[in-house]
Amino acid sequence: MPSSWLNIRKLTPKFTATDFRRAAVLGVGNELNGDDGVGVVIARRLKKHWADHANLLSIEAGLAPENYTGLLRKFNPSDIILVDAAIMELQPGEPGWLDWTQADGMSASTHSLPLSMVGRYLKDELGCQVWLLGIQPAQLETGEGLSKPVRRAVKHAIIYLNEILISLDSSK
Repeated sequence: MPSSWLNIRKLTPKFTATDFRRAAVLGVGNELNGDDGVGVVIARRLKKHWADHANLLSIEAGLAPENYTGLLRKFNPSDIILVDAAIMELQPGEPGWLDWTQADGMSASTHSLPLSMVGRYLKDELGCQVWLLGIQPAQLETGEGLSKPVRRAVKHAIIYLNEILISLDSSK
């Protein structure tokens, strides 16, 4: 596993078994614009891993995460992790936990609403914690698929998110 994924473990938000009830991942981005689709791809792959976990939900939110607020309200998560491509001045494929309240200009994609606005709504209306995991894109060209470093990042993100969230789910 690359050192960037080992180092991010030290920065993992302080999820605790006593606070954790249910977690949702919203994969954000545009799959038609190269690495901007990384959040959607991660969410899609997590669905397969989480099929048997009632306290974990993964949503391919694409360009309009605000369209899934009804589903999230019904699920009633204690924590929501937004996953998106984010320009962070890192090497392509490297992850970073970001302050979602400052996400207006951070995202590589063009969403219908800024992630800061979506995060504020989710926090205020659902009473949950909101987190933002960014993946540094290599390229954002229309019509291109994920770059090689970002494809590798998808694999590491699946392992990482499974480790932190499934372990919490099984602690109940």
